[in-house]
Amino acid sequence: MMKITLLLVISAFLLLSCGSQSNENRQPERQELRESLLGANVMLIDAEDQEIRDFIDRHGWEMKATGSGLRYMIYEKGTGPKAEKDRIAHLHYTMSLITGDLIYSSEDDGIRQFRIGRGGVESGLEEGILLLRVGDRARFILPSHLAHGVPGDGVKIPKRATIIYDIELVDITSK
Repeated sequence: MMKITLLLVISAFLLLSCGSQSNENRQPERQELRESLLGANVMLIDAEDQEIRDFIDRHGWEMKATGSGLRYMIYEKGTGPKAEKDRIAHLHYTMSLITGDLIYSSEDDGIRQFRIGRGGVESGLEEGILLLRVGDRARFILPSHLAHGVPGDGVKIPKRATIIYDIELVDITSK
């Protein structure tokens, strides 16, 4: 399906770039190309969403979804303070692909720390952390647009990868 969509997009681009046409005729063709690209992206997002739903069903997880597409479940409740923007989150984690391949973990890389709301981490991770309090253990599924997007991370995360985080929020500090 993705190959067919890619071929259609490339074909549309080649057709639009060939020949000499006036600017009057080019604008509608650019609009058609834009609509074709938007349609292809919607199809890819829908396919990834279905893959995530199927994965959740296979594992029997009861997850909630946010408006952005983040799926989450808090499977162990903590009693510490709630995560807030501009605070530093400290977490133990494992990060896997939807295929089950472990790609990063705090066991190998050490506790992960980041200032909430300042970027520098996946937008889905920041969104999910704000749902937690210290001591919570949670699972997040980040669709590719909330993870590393089209390019991946250039190391272990492939293009358009869905990411699964297992997290324990161990501390929230101000410095």
